[in-house]
Amino acid sequence: MDRASQLKSSMRSRHFVRFSRPFEDETIRGYVLAVGREMFLIAVVSDQIRFNGFQAFRIRDVRKFARDPFAAFAESALRARRGHRPRRPKVSIANLRRLLQSAGRTFTLVTIHRERIDPSVCWIGRVVKVGKDRLSLLEIGPDAVWNAEPTEYSLRDITKVEFGGDYEGALYLVGGEPSGPPSGAKRPIGPARAVQAPGSKAGSRRSRRRA
Repeated sequence: MDRASQLKSSMRSRHFVRFSRPFEDETIRGYVLAVGREMFLIAVVSDQIRFNGFQAFRIRDVRKFARDPFAAFAESALRARRGHRPRRPKVSIANLRRLLQSAGRTFTLVTIHRERIDPSVCWIGRVVKVGKDRLSLLEIGPDAVWNAEPTEYSLRDITKVEFGGDYEGALYLVGGEPSGPPSGAKRPIGPARAVQAPGSKAGSRRSRRRA
């Protein structure tokens, strides 16, 4: 069974799974929510056994994919904490371009990773435009201050996309809309996601992040 078939089987079975990637030292755990031709989406479960938003990965980067050997414990803990398996958000995983477009429409902030360039850094902001080959992102820094102008990134450099996490939500709660303090989110911030280390993510500034 190829990797895409494994992912689809786990999605249909609603299995709690784990896998690794060449860019990260630690294992990713969660539930597969959608599988496309190139990418797939999971509802992430943190080491603290809490749902932590959503992450989209390239299928070709997946290593050691399997049902989590400690699934019974993790799922019991999630149930005890009244943690319900999130529904698939309104995002497309047909390809990276459509993923970014739909995530930008659905979520206030989106996080991108360019792990072949630097796996310890990520960029957070509002999706302004997604062209054929480039993403325009209005970034918010780790101090919750918005940049004045968007920055463009090549789509081919993006290896991972996140949204709906606690850190993104905290940045928006403090930073608000780019023009001033928030007057009520028009797009969902998303379910809580534990922050692994203070300042672990970066907007326009570079920040070292523990995987």
